[in-house]
Amino acid sequence: MLSGSIVAIVTPMKESGELDLGAFKSLILWHKAAGTEAVVVAGTTGESTALSLEEVISLVDVAIEHSGDTMKVIVGNGAACTAKSKEITQKLNVLAIDGFLTVTPYYVKPSQSGLIKHFEAVADAATHPVYLYNVPGRTAVSLDNESVFELAKHDNILGIKDATGELSVAKELIQHCKGQFSVLSGDDATSHEFMALGGDGVISVTANLVPEQMAKRCRLTLNNDIESALHIERQIEELHTLLFCEANPIPVKWALAQMKKVNPYIRLPLTTLETERDALLTAMRRLSLVA
Repeated sequence: MLSGSIVAIVTPMKESGELDLGAFKSLILWHKAAGTEAVVVAGTTGESTALSLEEVISLVDVAIEHSGDTMKVIVGNGAACTAKSKEITQKLNVLAIDGFLTVTPYYVKPSQSGLIKHFEAVADAATHPVYLYNVPGRTAVSLDNESVFELAKHDNILGIKDATGELSVAKELIQHCKGQFSVLSGDDATSHEFMALGGDGVISVTANLVPEQMAKRCRLTLNNDIESALHIERQIEELHTLLFCEANPIPVKWALAQMKKVNPYIRLPLTTLETERDALLTAMRRLSLVA
């Protein structure tokens, strides 16, 4: 099962539009050294909808090669159609990954019954563990807690990334599933409180910029040192808001470019950051991320 700081890692690109696998390798090594517990490749932050399956496989190969034994590799396998998600899953099954992050089908707005059948079908097709991903702000559909409880009975569904940002939802999930099922925050802004309630970790955008701080904050919380964890949270909490001043991953990719970690390129229809540049730079300077 997953726990601790899990980075929703960006996908670096060259000016030509090709993947920058050299920069991606450097990011993987950086996170490994910082204590990141796992990386999610080709998730929302990794521009999953703009990547071909061949590109996803290339990224996963790099992540596996350089993550070592200490950092797990999770890959996004979501799609709006169950058959497509199963097809992606079956093609990725051959890779030595640690699990799949499966988003609710977006745009089509299925019922709860449809969502349950979708996730069961994907989990049946997967030879690696499946982690549910509920992010209604992007998909226009929300997976109810009762549906999660039903899906948790499936032997190959081992957790959920809850990106609702609603702590009442998280509390019920944690109370019902704790110990048998990873309950992970997908909302940086509420992730400290989420973990203080008993959540297992966070799949984080902010960890792209401050992996060491996020990893330490999560370790402290899991060890019930909430006060020390809160001290770190207060140092980085401004980033949680600023990194969502425009659609993710626009701000985080721009910020990483200022840190010289990646090039500033992003695939259409997303474009480079237009707002809050000064505020983001100021916050980054406070943390000594840029000069």
